[in-house]
Amino acid sequence: MSLPPLVEPAAELTVDEIRRYSRHLIIPDVGVEGQKRLKNARVLCVGAGGLGSPALMYLAAAGVGTLGIIDFDTVDESNLQRQIIHGVSDVGRSKAESAAASIREINPLVNVEIHNTALDRDNVREIFAQYDLIVDGTDNFATRYMVNDAAVLLGKPYVWGSIYRFDGQASVFWAEHGPCYRCLYPEPPPPGMVPSCAEGGVLGVLCASIGSIQVNEAIKLLAGIGEPLVGSLMVYDALEMSYRKIKVRKDPDCVLCGENPTVTDLLEDYEDFCGAVSVEAQEAVVDSTITALELKEWQDAGKDIFLVDVREPAEYEIVRIPGATLIPKGDIISGEALSRLPQDRQIVLHCKSGVRSAEALAALKAAGFRDAVHVQGGVLSWIKQIDPSLPAY
Repeated sequence: MSLPPLVEPAAELTVDEIRRYSRHLIIPDVGVEGQKRLKNARVLCVGAGGLGSPALMYLAAAGVGTLGIIDFDTVDESNLQRQIIHGVSDVGRSKAESAAASIREINPLVNVEIHNTALDRDNVREIFAQYDLIVDGTDNFATRYMVNDAAVLLGKPYVWGSIYRFDGQASVFWAEHGPCYRCLYPEPPPPGMVPSCAEGGVLGVLCASIGSIQVNEAIKLLAGIGEPLVGSLMVYDALEMSYRKIKVRKDPDCVLCGENPTVTDLLEDYEDFCGAVSVEAQEAVVDSTITALELKEWQDAGKDIFLVDVREPAEYEIVRIPGATLIPKGDIISGEALSRLPQDRQIVLHCKSGVRSAEALAALKAAGFRDAVHVQGGVLSWIKQIDPSLPAY
């Protein structure tokens, strides 16, 4: 559907702006007025990571007058494979500050506002209220639901994107004109069902593919041109090089934007709503958790343990704790691997950070392996506390 422009045009374009944006100005659908609207726009990008990097760079290049960046993280070496707004010299630096510096290099005419903080229930309304449009570059379900809820409650449109391995999705959620994120995904997936990019990986260039779609949609909304992805989900498969456009209808029973909403304010705890780990896993780890230091002490003392790495084979190839046997979490959850586990040795589980091993531990406890434990912090803690020479990922 065609929608009216989201913002009013600025009073004028300077000579420098006319020179810089000339390739926009000669497009009939954009023209001088469309560029004036971009100049007058205020856009917030939630996250300066994989999706935020190309989004911020192209929003800046396009001439969006004010760009807000909210990100509390710092640049890590593992980010550089896909987060192209940052460079080697930025490692250890605030992502928001690093992104702002890159934006100023791309287009010094853009005003950059930095929010070097975590987005949470206490500040999301105040921050969102300052902007015309939100571009969502988050990578976890808790923040996605909070972004959606705040946008709906404030009447703000936002452009959403999601990436995983070779697959990407993008849409525009604007409750006044179509569905919201909860219409598409009423409930978050069960804990552990959908791996994060840190667990499952992502093809770096996929960020550019989806991030550029998000910018394209943002420009259309701001300038009032074309047909935005309101009520549509764009699904991209990089391996098949295919795009599918799926119709998404507004759910009249949506708890947030439906005819009789039951969610009329932000939730008290979005982490709890999305469940980082299941209740079973939370219960299983009580009194059944050891540290990486304790694991090393057990190994040095010759304790008879059976150390199980529940990550995926590709992760096992990158780095491993000495003596660990690879049995992916899925094989434990399904019960397929239970016959391979010894009954006469204490089983110690570990993963990358401790979340997947907690879920696997719950399955083992339910299967009768009462003495099983897991390693808090997983292989990352082992690297940090025991062997810093090993590569983190």
